[in-house]
Amino acid sequence: MTKKMNPAARLAGTLAIPAVFAAVLFGLCAANGKSLFATPISVNYFVLYAAIVMITTMALSINLNSGHFDFSLGAMAVLSSVLGAKLSYALLGGGSGSAPLMLLFCVVIGGVLGLLSGLLYVSLRIPPIITSLGVTLIYEGITFTVTAGKYVNTEVRNASMSAFSGTWVWSALVIVAVLALVWFLFDRTKFGYDYKALQNGQKVSVNTGIREVPNALVCYLICGALMGIVGFLSTVRSSTINGGSLNFGSIGIMFTAFLPMFIGGYIGRFSNDKLGYLIAALCMSLLNTTFAAFSNEISASMQSIINALLLVLFLIYLSNEGLLQGLFHRKKSA
Repeated sequence: MTKKMNPAARLAGTLAIPAVFAAVLFGLCAANGKSLFATPISVNYFVLYAAIVMITTMALSINLNSGHFDFSLGAMAVLSSVLGAKLSYALLGGGSGSAPLMLLFCVVIGGVLGLLSGLLYVSLRIPPIITSLGVTLIYEGITFTVTAGKYVNTEVRNASMSAFSGTWVWSALVIVAVLALVWFLFDRTKFGYDYKALQNGQKVSVNTGIREVPNALVCYLICGALMGIVGFLSTVRSSTINGGSLNFGSIGIMFTAFLPMFIGGYIGRFSNDKLGYLIAALCMSLLNTTFAAFSNEISASMQSIINALLLVLFLIYLSNEGLLQGLFHRKKSA
């Protein structure tokens, strides 16, 4: 679709949604005497939350777009952060270098957890949505056992973690690194070409010699590693880890990515879906920053309702996009 568009149309399509978000939210704050970025801390947490949303969205979309709906993403993030925090604390005691070491552990452990989930799926050959529900309960149970159902605080409150959250630069570097890596893997490698072929025609692709099972396992591994990063960033953001989530309590982490996934996919029509996920994440972070500015007026439950309404409205637009475009062109020609 993008090849048929001129550069101006592609640029307009890419920037239309973030422009609307920025105009509405900045205008709303200006009208009420609020400031979105009043302090450097607000900028730090804006970039940090954008990183969390972008990476979660990428992890969700990788398996979802290939037919593997995975409920266990949130559980992977929590368990990898708990194990990463405890291992890094055991080695360094919260000293210098604790944050990068914990990040490394989270990526490795998250990748292993994702791979185990994928192995269970390909071994049992039952619908992935069912497998992921079981994996979610298992990972949540392990997290609860390791933490005794308590919050993890001592292991993640140190100068190294504070230095990571004290500037937006580290979060921005994570965004750039993940964006470049995911783009390279899925847009510039044989694995990525095979992934897209399986996504567009699984039976035909398998008949041409593409190996479905190894490709699916690599996808699960990548998703797990990405959620390990999310677990680390979420720990940096909140300075604690909730080890008491049971009975699918961790699924909420995954649902934060639904709206940006649809927005990013739409933006990706005009540019690239990975870039779309980044732009959508920036929009969601801007919305979250606006909620923080209006914290006295907008409750947490109201925030959830607003997010849900935005998702529904955008899905309605996507479902009726052809009709709306036809009406627009008809009015324009008249």
